[in-house]
Amino acid sequence: MRDDYLKEAKTVIKDPNVLINVVSRRVKQLKRGSRPLVESLEKLSLEDVALREVIEGKITFELAGK
Repeated sequence: MRDDYLKEAKTVIKDPNVLINVVSRRVKQLKRGSRPLVESLEKLSLEDVALREVIEGKITFELAGK
């Protein structure tokens, strides 16, 4: 996982626990065959793809109400 992507994603999703949950859920989707929502000229790990999707606003999250 690239540190620069992680730092930038933390500016989008401030809560580290939420960021971990969003990224891990997206990685599972990518492993099951979902297409990446971002393009890259370099070979990225699935975690980096998910982080880039967060950074670029391609995936969002919603917190469940209490």
